[in-house]
Amino acid sequence: MTTIETSLKELLQFAHRLADAAEESILSRFRSKLTVEDKTDSSPVTIADREAEQEMRNLIQSLFPDHGIIGEEHGEMNPNSPLQWVLDPIDGTRAFITGNPLFGTLIGLMEQRSPRLGVINIPATGERWTAAEGLNCHYQNKCGKEFVCKVSGITRLSEVLMYSTDPSMFDQEQTVLVDQLIKKVKSRRYGGDCYLYGMLAGGWIDLVVEADMKLYDVMALIPVVQSAGGVISDWKGNPIQPGWDGTVLASASPELHQQVVKILKTS
Repeated sequence: MTTIETSLKELLQFAHRLADAAEESILSRFRSKLTVEDKTDSSPVTIADREAEQEMRNLIQSLFPDHGIIGEEHGEMNPNSPLQWVLDPIDGTRAFITGNPLFGTLIGLMEQRSPRLGVINIPATGERWTAAEGLNCHYQNKCGKEFVCKVSGITRLSEVLMYSTDPSMFDQEQTVLVDQLIKKVKSRRYGGDCYLYGMLAGGWIDLVVEADMKLYDVMALIPVVQSAGGVISDWKGNPIQPGWDGTVLASASPELHQQVVKILKTS
């Protein structure tokens, strides 16, 4: 239960409003000429990132002024609040600035540092995944298609379709471990950012392995994967919480997850 009277269903409806507001702002600038800046960590940022996050922050502050906010572009607000919105306005900024449509807006809500709801919104394709603790994961698109998501449930490594966003996210030691895993799966591909986790939830792929992730990259993804019947953790099989090591493993079944943890777990 949340620590306030507002139910998770109501908060999820509010999260839809946040996604709509960010989407409108982002699409107005998609595939247009934008100035790209490099942040201190060398990752790119545009005015579209900053404006979309500000739109969401404004809505949160107007309706839930006591809630906290953790945003990629504008930092933290009300850090001691038990309820924290975790926002990534454009997950996949490199895709966005090159006209690739597979970027997304991530909206998560934590209560006492644990994820409670999540939204993956893909503005350019009109697709959206939504989930909350105790509720189903739903997929919808602008063509009117909507269904409850369910992971593939695959358990055999030899049948697995595996994805990662980019091999450069792995350090040298991690690359060795991932290469060991690649030898055991049916297929592996790169690219996709948050879209990968929607595909996993929908049952189209079976495994996502990533590293060098930040809190705003992953909090929204956890309820989506779990509500679809998947498993998500760090590479050692531990829950993902603020301050974790940045590794992410998402699997289509507990049996598959255990097998992959054995390969990726470092001493």
